[in-house]
Amino acid sequence: MEEEKTTQTAPKKAKTNQEKEQLNKKIQELQTLADDYKDKWMRNVAEFDNYKKRNAKIWTDAFNEGVSSVILKILPVGDNLDWALTIGLDEKTQEGLKGIRKKFDETLASLEIEEVNPVGQPFDPNFAEAVMQVEGDEGEQSDTVKQVFQKGYKMKDKIIRYAKVSVVK
Repeated sequence: MEEEKTTQTAPKKAKTNQEKEQLNKKIQELQTLADDYKDKWMRNVAEFDNYKKRNAKIWTDAFNEGVSSVILKILPVGDNLDWALTIGLDEKTQEGLKGIRKKFDETLASLEIEEVNPVGQPFDPNFAEAVMQVEGDEGEQSDTVKQVFQKGYKMKDKIIRYAKVSVVK
């Protein structure tokens, strides 16, 4: 009976070795397939992350453009307040206008909007628009901003409105 067991197990071992080779081959195929799926998944994750970043930038830029557009339309209100403060008004009216101008400036600051005041600085066409050239006083260098006719404003690093200035010849 023991002989029968030995003869029966020998073919099973041969079959087992053959099965092992087939299983190892199948494991190798599945491992390659899994690696391929993992690679595709990682690429899709990276692509989606880039999409989210691009989309966030587009939304931020669109928001900033919208804010800039609205601010550009209300800047003349600030200009008119400045003009009103220069004319001779009674004290109470002038105090009221100063309060309104202060609130206007605070609102602009809360939106990260800054005034561009290039007086005394070399003329830079990236921040100001020269509307006229004037003779300089003694000691003034040529190509410097002498006077601002209309204030300029910027939001973060983007100019919303260029300052209109006079430049020393």
